[in-house]
Amino acid sequence: MKFAHYFLFCALLCTVPASAQTPGDARARKAIDDAVAALGGDKFLQMEDRVETGRAYSFYRERLSGLSIAKIYTRYLTVPPAKSGEELGLRERQAFGKNEDSAIVFREDGGANVTYRGSKAMPKDDFERYRETMLHNVLYILRQRLQEPGLTFESRGSDVVDHLPVEVVDIIDSLNRSTRVYFHQTTKLPVRQTWSRLDAKTKERDEEVTIFDRYRDIQGIQWPQQITRERNRERIYQIFSESVVFNQDLTDDLFSTEPKRKK
Repeated sequence: MKFAHYFLFCALLCTVPASAQTPGDARARKAIDDAVAALGGDKFLQMEDRVETGRAYSFYRERLSGLSIAKIYTRYLTVPPAKSGEELGLRERQAFGKNEDSAIVFREDGGANVTYRGSKAMPKDDFERYRETMLHNVLYILRQRLQEPGLTFESRGSDVVDHLPVEVVDIIDSLNRSTRVYFHQTTKLPVRQTWSRLDAKTKERDEEVTIFDRYRDIQGIQWPQQITRERNRERIYQIFSESVVFNQDLTDDLFSTEPKRKK
């Protein structure tokens, strides 16, 4: 009996560190769980694909440098939890113009610029920037990475940002990749995120900021109709969605890097 009690004690002792939570851990986890529920719960987590239509703007030094009608097709892929911090778990086609004459296609293994004239592979550095940006995106993290081993959530307390009361949480993965997310205290939805990356050319750190605004309930899923990206406090990209729909059974041909034949 003494040996039985000893082994039981050892088993309990081993489980305490894994199950113990600090108040900050519990607060952060609650903010994450509340956000998933606010975004649509199971409907959000089981979202298979998405089509967003609207106007996309690009900026250089805060001046408008590009404007286009955009249609963005996104389809989620199944990635093993152990690989979700390494492998990209989606395919995306960003099509531009009324007739979608040109597009940028992102696949899990690379990207390409596609027009009816032909297809050109995206430089590796550009694709890596896209991949890293997506792995930091809180909406992607909540949809694709929550079961990832080593993913932790740390509360940074409450604050007021852009005149909004927010809960601040750092999401950190096993590679020490960190994203700070600001969740609205009332709606529980993510309204802002920040992270930084080392620029391979300048060897300086770039601060990346994404602002999520104008959420709408569509098919039981809350999705932002306006997304703004900033780099080092300068706006670089903005999209205003006029239409967003989910689960459209998108097929492989949409994400082909083969040029679309002109009719």
